[in-house]
Amino acid sequence: MLHLAIPAHVALWFLPFVLPLCYAAALTDLRGMRIPNCINDSLGLVYIVVGLFVMPTWADYGWQLLHLPIGIAFGFLFYSAGMIGAGDAKFAGAAAPLVAFADLPALMMIFSANLLAGFVTHRLAKYSPLRRLAPDWLSWSVGSKFPMGLCLGATLSIYLILGALLGSPAAG
Repeated sequence: MLHLAIPAHVALWFLPFVLPLCYAAALTDLRGMRIPNCINDSLGLVYIVVGLFVMPTWADYGWQLLHLPIGIAFGFLFYSAGMIGAGDAKFAGAAAPLVAFADLPALMMIFSANLLAGFVTHRLAKYSPLRRLAPDWLSWSVGSKFPMGLCLGATLSIYLILGALLGSPAAG
């Protein structure tokens, strides 16, 4: 059975703040092939404010807060290499503090499954009558580019949901 390092109560507290931001990131990326900075800034702010109250210790809070600049740095490297878009890089960096480092292997499995499912679903919808449900989405007509916000938002959402269900018990 899968067990995650993130404390279940922490994931549960983050969920109501993070889920709408993940949805907004996915939708704006599908519609316009961009994730607005306000979504990424809000995601980072959720950790800074909510994490202050729900993280088990100050050390946990501080170590996870370090994930933010490290995540942004890695995102910048991937963006500079042309592997991902700027909004995707910023979203991943802003999401980094919300993920326990020990859960990185599980997160990569969730992301891999989401990337495959998201890409196949997007391409199937693009070339089917489903496209008529959202005919103005820019993501239909940008060639080989893909709205990664769809998969990034879903990955963070699924991770936190699993964390609330399968995370470590509260200390004490």
